[in-house]
Amino acid sequence: MQATLPDRDAPVDYKMIVGEHQVPMNPLIGENIQLIYAGEIRCQNCQRKTKKSYSGGFCFPCSQKLAQCDLCFMKPELCHFAQGTCREPEWGEQVCMQDHIVYLANSSGIKVGITRISQIPTRWLDQGATQALPIFRVSSRYHSGLVEVMFKNHVSDRTDWRKMLRGPAEFIDLFEQRDRLQAECADEVKLLQQQLGEGAITPLSDENVLEITYPVTQYPQKISSLNFDKTPEIAGKLLGIKGQYLILDIGVLNIRKFNGYQITMKV
Repeated sequence: MQATLPDRDAPVDYKMIVGEHQVPMNPLIGENIQLIYAGEIRCQNCQRKTKKSYSGGFCFPCSQKLAQCDLCFMKPELCHFAQGTCREPEWGEQVCMQDHIVYLANSSGIKVGITRISQIPTRWLDQGATQALPIFRVSSRYHSGLVEVMFKNHVSDRTDWRKMLRGPAEFIDLFEQRDRLQAECADEVKLLQQQLGEGAITPLSDENVLEITYPVTQYPQKISSLNFDKTPEIAGKLLGIKGQYLILDIGVLNIRKFNGYQITMKV
């Protein structure tokens, strides 16, 4: 699903990509929808048929050759671009060797994360964050990974998706948390700045907290995960959307998990 934030006071706006169509989803909240899996999966890179989806929507050969499917893309601190072994050096230059943001967010509680500047606020919307605050600007994805690993000793880097879907997250003073974490990690940050050179890591002190609302009329009391591999036809009343999840009266469906699955949607 494509997620955009029309303005700071409006809920996230969602569009489902179905084939060549972009289906506005917010107007369908409160309606009965049916999603039918055709039994066919297409690789998001080469479009070939694949029996199984790898690395979030790719066939096995593509999952082995694309840089975005390499372990270092999920764990940037393992970047091996400098060793000359990047799977796609040109892609790495365009994506990883660009300025990134290290941020604090609140989706199921406070977490630290990283993203390209061009992915703000999309990254936060996809995670179902209700608050987000940039705290560092760094000169590459590798550097952002080093900072994130440092902060992971003090705060989680994961979202509890079940907790996120049970309701709005409790308010957190992200300014206070930023100041606390930067103070606790000050010596480590200074050492890393000395190692990486001037301008590699810049603390941010003037950023504002972005507060995000989602189009949800009712949160589920019990989280039941829906799966096209087990249930090819999923039908129910759409109660809301948060992160990349459709919240139905019969359960929740992680749309991103099924990238490449060929489906038909009926209202």
